[in-house]
Amino acid sequence: MKKILLLFITVIALGCNQTNVTIVEFEDEKSNAIRGHYQHYLNNDIDGLKKLWADDDKIVLWLGSVNQSPLSELIELIGAQHAAFDNIQLLNIQGLEEPIYVETKTYQSGQTWTNTWFKWSATGKTSGNLIEVPAHLSFRWENGEIVEEVHLFDPALMKEELELFASSQQ
Repeated sequence: MKKILLLFITVIALGCNQTNVTIVEFEDEKSNAIRGHYQHYLNNDIDGLKKLWADDDKIVLWLGSVNQSPLSELIELIGAQHAAFDNIQLLNIQGLEEPIYVETKTYQSGQTWTNTWFKWSATGKTSGNLIEVPAHLSFRWENGEIVEEVHLFDPALMKEELELFASSQQ
């Protein structure tokens, strides 16, 4: 009887040991760092953005493509957006008056990703058109730095406005 009781307690104790756990946080250091990172983006503060990015040779960027992009391409895109658009905003995806959705997940593998969902909104300086694009950006962390970014959104409207702006500058 003692052996059965000991076996039962052991099974329960091992069953309660959750090794396949993903931890999801919303107001943690990394989630808040990304909120600050986005504020640097909105202010066109590249030096502020660089505080979280790993060195150019360590960061992996996926800018809506299966091909990796260099960090310089993202920096160039940010500059072009601020040149071609007014009133750039990151809005709640559902149109609510709430902040954008930010969560950080630490997986069993040890990888940590911060995921964000928002609506990118801006007015084209050349056309005057309001453009709103749903977006999902994810950031992978190592040693307190962003080492990988994945940008998922349809760039068609943004690209059209960027090209219109570029042609008006010639």
